[in-house]
Amino acid sequence: MHYLPFEKAIELLDKNAVQLRRDGAHENEARQMEERAQRQLAHLYSQLTPWQRAQVARHPARPHFSHFVGGLFTDFMPLAGDRAFADDQALIGGLAKFQGRSVLVIGHAKGEDTTSRLKHNFGMARPEGYRKAIRLMDLADRFGLPVITLVDTPGAFPGLDAEERGQAEAIARSTERCLSLGVPMIAIITGEGGSGGAVAISSADRVLMFEHSVYSVISPEGCASILWRSADHAGEAAEAMRITAADLLRLGVIDRIIYEPAGGAHRDHALTMRRTATAIAEELAPLVLRSRDALVAGRREKFLRLGRAL
Repeated sequence: MHYLPFEKAIELLDKNAVQLRRDGAHENEARQMEERAQRQLAHLYSQLTPWQRAQVARHPARPHFSHFVGGLFTDFMPLAGDRAFADDQALIGGLAKFQGRSVLVIGHAKGEDTTSRLKHNFGMARPEGYRKAIRLMDLADRFGLPVITLVDTPGAFPGLDAEERGQAEAIARSTERCLSLGVPMIAIITGEGGSGGAVAISSADRVLMFEHSVYSVISPEGCASILWRSADHAGEAAEAMRITAADLLRLGVIDRIIYEPAGGAHRDHALTMRRTATAIAEELAPLVLRSRDALVAGRREKFLRLGRAL
């Protein structure tokens, strides 16, 4: 288990419990220590600061795109390439079935170790990734397939090559395609929802967000570097930016919170998958009954309404 900086007390209890079990004659003490660790963990996670939630959202063992594909969908068939330049491995998409219904799935892939993280560019898509997303959404629209997106990115790739190939234009067109879809679309912020790189595939009928995920126009460190000229103020920036699921639900930016197991989604992937499947099924059921015109009009009104009450 990888422990975060604010979990040191939990780490100590867990290690002591392991040591007691190794000794062989302290089963009761080990069990009591494990129960104490669980109580402290639940209490700790019930009062996380926004900056601590950002750290949980980036936990290396948090469920990634491949876990969701394996845990939520069957018959996944990846579709590659933007038919213009290349296939971006940071943004993966394809056909699948969700509880027997054919759907199109698109999501950011961060990777799980050094090799795969480099392959997937840490989930930071280039223009060809967003152009691939547009192509796949066109396909879904043509064949009447609901679109489900899984968002987990620090942001679109800011490199020179991405800018040369029209990063901003690709993000804008992907966002526009989300808004014009004539089929139901559900977006789920599973980890980091960073800037336009996230919005490009999350301008959906229903935006769901994991309890300990974050969703913002810039990272806390980036905001702190601009306002305070130092990333050391990331905690203050996270507090001011309203990046948590609870804040964003209250502001109307998201529509539903998917609550995580005690200690975060990384501690119980199976329970996380069950809760996510339930949320998708409940949100998708009324959407599939709406007409194309009603979906487009409702989505347009949803996003035009943001900020009116502020």
